[in-house]
Amino acid sequence: MKDKNEDGHGAFDRARDIINQNPLILPEEKKGIFKLIQVLIEAAEISPNPPNKNTHIKTFTQEIISKDSLMVLVKQQADELDALKSISMNLTSSLDLQTVLDAVVSEAIRLIRNSRLAHIYLYAHGTLDFGASLNIDGVKNKGFARPRPNGLTYSVANSGEQIIVEDILRHPLFKDVPPDWTGSMIGIPLKFNNSIVGVMNLSRTILGGFTKAELRLIGLLADQAAVAISNANLHKGVTELANTDSVTGLPNRRALDERLQEDIRHAKRMNSNFSVVMMDLDGFKNVNDSYGHVVGDEILHSLFNHLADNIRPTDFLARYGGDELTLIIRDADQGVAEFVTQKIIDLVKEHNPHLPGINNINLGITAGIAIYPLHSKNSGDLLRAADAALYQAKKHHRGSFSIARGMTGDLHPITAPRFRKS
Repeated sequence: MKDKNEDGHGAFDRARDIINQNPLILPEEKKGIFKLIQVLIEAAEISPNPPNKNTHIKTFTQEIISKDSLMVLVKQQADELDALKSISMNLTSSLDLQTVLDAVVSEAIRLIRNSRLAHIYLYAHGTLDFGASLNIDGVKNKGFARPRPNGLTYSVANSGEQIIVEDILRHPLFKDVPPDWTGSMIGIPLKFNNSIVGVMNLSRTILGGFTKAELRLIGLLADQAAVAISNANLHKGVTELANTDSVTGLPNRRALDERLQEDIRHAKRMNSNFSVVMMDLDGFKNVNDSYGHVVGDEILHSLFNHLADNIRPTDFLARYGGDELTLIIRDADQGVAEFVTQKIIDLVKEHNPHLPGINNINLGITAGIAIYPLHSKNSGDLLRAADAALYQAKKHHRGSFSIARGMTGDLHPITAPRFRKS
């Protein structure tokens, strides 16, 4: 405890300790504050009332303590405004959902001291699905197990309220967790228009609760995140609608063009091939003529989705127009393309649409195959090469397929091995 008759040097030392112990004041700001304090103390020391000099200095030191608390509050509020500006800029700069989610977890790690891990689960129709994650080491979107039905994430989603866990190892929501699950955690609902669109969890290396300032910052982030996620979901829905064929539900020509560009970039990056297969139904005109276009649309929907259900997740099937389909087979040379195309031909022959009152609809399919980069290095010419091969196949051997003109040879029919179901 300082002496009552605290001199100028003692007051300065005490004030310096107070400022140095304040983690919210930046080092460059502290230098300016120290200079100001020194000037004010010197002014008090040369006061024209010497008997009251020590009292003035003591009073001034006490004011520093009081004003330091005010400075902390002002600093916190300024930081919150800066954080809100940063959050708004980062979360509104994109309408891509994954980009938004990655920005949210990055902001969470940046805002809260001693953060260890932040992750988001998206919530829809009572189900939580992994969205994004980031840990303090910069590891992004590492896979997580599904949230436990009685765990923190579902508890937050079901209650719509934030839950603070001051000690993970001692909290009932984390019963029987591994012993290395230490520290504290908070789960925050992401709400938009009173609907929960997700849950964000943030864990820390330290025990204990969160300060009021931290809770305000997390709340600001959660509010902005919910709006950004909702906007991204809306944009995604509109984009999917614009890229979806209304009759079959498959991707349309616009989506095909976008996917072709994506696969060209992928092939260049991986130094790999991919194949484009243009296909046209055989006998479909007779269906429309015999049963009408409504039945024809139902058959297209049934058949095209049956084919889509039997291709690899990495491949892409689109309705090109009318009764034409286009298939992109990723990382596929000619041999793979031939095998997959024959599989499609067999699936069409075997498919029975099961429409009421309609029996014995026999459809086939004819195809043309082009390989990137053998037949072209751009999307337009690749489609034209596959379409030319389709034309030759329909002209000479319907129900089979042809390969596009290569660098050294003409179009030629291929009798590929039949696909056998396992």
